[in-house]
Amino acid sequence: MLEIITSILTRTVIAGTPLLLGTLGELLCERAGILNLGVEGMMSIGAVSGFIVTFTTGNPWMGMIVAILMGALISLLHAFVTVSLRANQVVSGLALTMLGLGLSGLWGKPYIGRPLSIKMQPIAIPGLSDIPVLGDVLFYQDAYFYLSVALGILVWFILKHTRIGITVRSVGENPKAAETMGVNVSLVKYLCVMAGGAFAGMAGAHLSTAYSKSWIEGMTSGRGWIVIALTIFALWEPSKAFVGAYVFGGIFVLQYVLQPLGISPNLLAMLPYVTTLGVLLFYGMSKGGKRKMSAPATLGEPYIRGGR
Repeated sequence: MLEIITSILTRTVIAGTPLLLGTLGELLCERAGILNLGVEGMMSIGAVSGFIVTFTTGNPWMGMIVAILMGALISLLHAFVTVSLRANQVVSGLALTMLGLGLSGLWGKPYIGRPLSIKMQPIAIPGLSDIPVLGDVLFYQDAYFYLSVALGILVWFILKHTRIGITVRSVGENPKAAETMGVNVSLVKYLCVMAGGAFAGMAGAHLSTAYSKSWIEGMTSGRGWIVIALTIFALWEPSKAFVGAYVFGGIFVLQYVLQPLGISPNLLAMLPYVTTLGVLLFYGMSKGGKRKMSAPATLGEPYIRGGR
């Protein structure tokens, strides 16, 4: 029984890692006032580029780095369209998703069915990995997990306790006031969008080089959309992103745990998305939830320099 619990918890942490990475990136982006619905596309680009580089070089670390760079690079399109051209952020994000899915399908087509010879292997933390249950769950994971936790703590610290964090939050809440204080609003928005893309690219690389050892078209399976919902679920707070990511990671794992019981696979596949809708509905209908669901004041609104 203990082995089953350990296995479920371990798989939950693994499934929650890309969700945490993607949520941290989207959270940074939205804190600066930019809504990016292109997470699914950026994750797909990260997944395919990470897989191709890992397959070619045999180095999953190189695959991770390239995926991060590709995610940041493609996010520049969204930054240019929404910040420089002040176009509709919803339309731009949806276009980015379609572009990312299309490009990943095109680039990855020759690699379908070709497994990696090596993938990102778990790293045991000396001493801690021997602890019953917790050792396997928390201290015998791949580098993506350790990096996601470290980055989550870093993002929390920056947003809460540094001048950079105050600048990012002020740009999202009141860009005009930030500009009068000498802040380059456009530059901050660009950097936050690129950071969001880098996180999404890293999340995608986890799916293709650590979570599995192969590339298949559509392997992100809607995780990008769940990330967007998790950003709201976390109330734009990095600390709450940890809870949301691992809860939803557990829901993903639950599909495979319940399947042997004879429950329809199609019904189980709906679980993460039904839960997402349920959480948003709960927050939207509860009075406390409405008060807490206070997004950055200018989220989704283009900023015109010098405008009223």
